[in-house]
This record gives sequence, structure tokens and C-alpha cells, in this order.
Amino acid sequence: MDMVNKILSIVLPPLVLLSLFLLSPLLCLFKLFNCVRRRLNTEDVTGKVVLITGASSGIGEQLAYEYARRGALLMLVDLREDRLPPVAEKCRRIGSPDVVSVGGDVTVVEDCERFVDETINHFGRLDHLVNNAGIADIRAFEVYSQLTNAVRLMDTNFWGPVFATHFAIPHLKRSKGKILVMASASGWFSHPKLSIYGATKAAMINFYETLRIELGPEIGVTIIGPGFTKTEMATPEILAKKSGYMRWNRKGGDSCRYCRRRPARKA
Repeated sequence: MDMVNKILSIVLPPLVLLSLFLLSPLLCLFKLFNCVRRRLNTEDVTGKVVLITGASSGIGEQLAYEYARRGALLMLVDLREDRLPPVAEKCRRIGSPDVVSVGGDVTVVEDCERFVDETINHFGRLDHLVNNAGIADIRAFEVYSQLTNAVRLMDTNFWGPVFATHFAIPHLKRSKGKILVMASASGWFSHPKLSIYGATKAAMINFYETLRIELGPEIGVTIIGPGFTKTEMATPEILAKKSGYMRWNRKGGDSCRYCRRRPARKA
């Protein structure tokens, strides 16, 4: 047995490396083929019903406009209900046949059930659920004085999408619909002062990867992992106020004390 183990230890590593070397070009070609195929087979969302959480600003707002341009019917949800009417009006103006906006807190189970029900009552169906609502908190874990702040992050970024998904699944099965979730690069890669935020996104990614297997071909699951995006949660003022994660100079430039990269100065 020892002899077998020694032989395998000598033979297997080079075989694995050789197979990876030979298969890498084929895997790249396969990914390229899939990418081209998906672009050529872009889904026509004209007349489809799309529910977007966190739609009053940032990525959610821009997604609403993109769906509207393509003729989708929209249910816009946000905790800040007073900020939804201007977004809804613009969606109508640029192409959406019908837009409804409702207030809702994704951390409240009853709210999630309510806005899914309102979507069905108004439109009669649901084709896309876009779980976009989320919050960020940039600070080192050791400086958390109130761990309830960390709980709030998990409630919003993880349980919120889970609640909405739970109530949407029966309707999405009927329409052969899709679930889209706004994760983050922080869910895959670790960043200083984003321990809790990254953990919430990692939990989201794992959950929806598993859900993709469970739901099979009945419902499509798309996990989006953007990097740093300029939104209301990530303005220089808010970042500096929250944690000093980025040091912003008076001229609007920035320097990160972890990667020590600075913007080029004008001559």
C-alpha cells in the first residue's frame, strides 16, 4: 500500500498539470462560445413583469430604466417610498407600458409577501425578481460597538432577498421566470473593513448557487457580482464619514491606505 501511495504521489501531480495544460484552451473556447451564444440569444423582456427591490437609487434605479427601455412592466419597491414616483415617471416616459411603485422593507417578512402579492394582483404574473436592495457598512470588525449593526446588514443583504424569493418562487415557476441577485465581488474576495458586508454577500452567493441546483430548469438564477460602484452608498463623503477607509483629498482625488495607489496628478 505504501508503494502504491508513493507511485501515485510521483505520477499524479504531473498528470494533473498536463491535463490542465491541455484542457485550458478547450475551457476558454467553451466559455467564449457560451458568451457569444448568450449575447445572440438575449431575452426579449417586452411585456414581462419585473419586480425590483431597492429601486429608488443606484444600481436598482438604473436597472429599472434599462428594463423600461426594453418595454417591461415594472413593480418598483423601496424602503424610501417617497423617492419612487420620479423613478416610476421616468420609466413610463422612456418605454415601460405600466409602472407601479410601493414602499416595503425587505427585512420584514410581511412586507415581502405583500409586495409580491401586489405584483400578482396588479399584473397577474411575475417573470423576473430582481433582488437588489442592500446596505453597506465599512469598518473594522473590532470597532463594532453595537453588533446589532452587523445583524442589520445580514437581515437586509441576505434575509431580505431570501424572504422575497420564497414568496416569488410559485409565481416564477408558472412563468418559467428568473431570479436576479445583486451580490458583490466582496462575496468572493476579502477586503479590509468589509468583513461583515462580504460575509452577507458570500452567504447570498452560496444560497443562490444552491437554489440554482434545487430549482433546476424551472427558474433561472443569475448572480451579479459588481466591484466598486459609484452610488449613494459609496460617495467620498459617506466613505470618509463611515470609516476613513479611503482618504479623500480636497481636490476629489483619493488614496487607499491598503493598496497605496493614488490617482495621477495633472501636470
